[in-house]
Parts: sequence; C-alpha cells; structure tokens
Amino acid sequence: MSEPIKLVAFCGSLRKDSFNRLALAAFTERLPAGVTLSTIEIGDWPLYDADVQAKGFPTGVQAAQKAMLEADGIVFATPEYNYSVSGVLKNAIDWLSRMTPQPFAAKPIAMFGAAGGPLGTARAQYHLRQMMVFLDGRPVNKPEVMIGVAHTKFIDGKFTDEVGAKLLADLGASLALAIRQARAAANAK
Repeated sequence: MSEPIKLVAFCGSLRKDSFNRLALAAFTERLPAGVTLSTIEIGDWPLYDADVQAKGFPTGVQAAQKAMLEADGIVFATPEYNYSVSGVLKNAIDWLSRMTPQPFAAKPIAMFGAAGGPLGTARAQYHLRQMMVFLDGRPVNKPEVMIGVAHTKFIDGKFTDEVGAKLLADLGASLALAIRQARAAANAK
C-alpha cells in the first residue's frame, strides 16, 4: 500500500450549507482510499493589510500555513462572484502568499466549484488557476469540474448529479496521482 496522502481544503463560500461546501463534502466522500482531507476555515481572517502584517501574521493565517506545509496537496471549492473568486478566498490567498515559506509553492492543487449559472465556476476557476501558477502551485489540469445550475444538483444536502460525481471522484484520483508523481520525482533526486 502506498503512503497516506493528506489534503487541506479551502471553501470560498462562508455559508454553512452553500453549494460549494456541499460540493466539498461530495468530493471528500469520493476520495481514494488512504487520502484524508481537512478544511481550513478562513471566514474570521482580517482583510489583508500590510500594517497588520508588520505586527505579525494573524493566528489563523499562521495555522493555515503550517497545515498547508504539512499537507501533500491543496483543494479549492470556489464559488463565482462577479466572474471571479470570492473576496474571502482571494483575501486568504493574499495573506498566505506573503508568508515564508510560501505554502502554495510546488503543491499539487485541485479546484472545482458550484454556481447557479450554466457555466458553473469556469471564470472563477480560471482566475484561481492564474493565481496558483503565479504562486508556483501545481494545478491539476483534468478533469475540470464546474458544477452549473447547482440548485438542481443537490437534494437534502447530497450531490445527486452522476456525471458530476464521477468527475469529482476522477479529480480526487488525479490529485492523488499528481502527489505520488511529485513524491517519486523528489525521491529520485
């Protein structure tokens, strides 16, 4: 059996029963054996401010960096607000990007999202992908999981879309594979 894989996740929606929290739960349920996931909560972080940073990084930001550095990969469940990621998710990325060591660097990353429109979170995910490339993260390219018309795909908190469920499972498997490949490359050095 291969070494266990530890993931940390960010949900860009703060609402307890948001479609993205439900999608993150559906993703977690479909992870391969030996893969665990914990969520980093970002709702109480202050807005990024260099004056605050000069006094020291907030406790939640420090805890998130530690969890990320100890994790093998990162997962984002992102809503789409005004054609981009939510302000709360962008704020978390801004805080974490200023830390040393910067915790996105060289980490395999999976992303998906749910929204009411037919394109799901396509535009938000493309912005998120651009941010992760700049921060030297390693986004998994396939499959892309964009859950559109989300209000029709969840019943009593459960994800009911069979095609979407398979895509979430495939994304989890792709992320696990990317992590194993990164480990093998690091061990070959």
